[in-house]
Amino acid sequence: MAVLDILHHPDPRLRCVAAPVETVDGDVRALADDLLETMYASRGIGLAAVQVGIAKRVIVVDVSPERNAPLALVNPRVADARDPAEFEEGCLSVPGVYETVSRSARVRVEALDRDGGEVSIEAEGTLAACLQHEIDHLDGRLFVDYLSRLKRERIRKRAIKRMREAAA
Repeated sequence: MAVLDILHHPDPRLRCVAAPVETVDGDVRALADDLLETMYASRGIGLAAVQVGIAKRVIVVDVSPERNAPLALVNPRVADARDPAEFEEGCLSVPGVYETVSRSARVRVEALDRDGGEVSIEAEGTLAACLQHEIDHLDGRLFVDYLSRLKRERIRKRAIKRMREAAA
């Protein structure tokens, strides 16, 4: 397992639409393990393969307080979404930014598990928001896309400034 480098906004690779995984094999399981290790090392609750520059439809999440309930999902999709709600969100690809985003409070997500078996997950609250957030990454969307144009531009400018300072 390895801790991978996380891409930061406004890196254009974050806008990539991930390709479906044809076969869940050892490489996909190794990717899921690396994503989990990276997510835990970064103190996040979710991570998509796109965020580490791999354009495959694979996400991992763990919203448990003990950090001991990891989910690795392949080709996840929101099959049902209900009840609008607002969640404060952050993102490992947009460090230091937390904003309120409108999402569905309850979702059903269908996917393949790390062994290639079909799973259906009924989620609500933080898990529902996290799953929607990570699936958005697979479609090239960031949580900042849900914000006003003014807020998005301010966040983008701050991110560019931070990248320049880091490079200097």
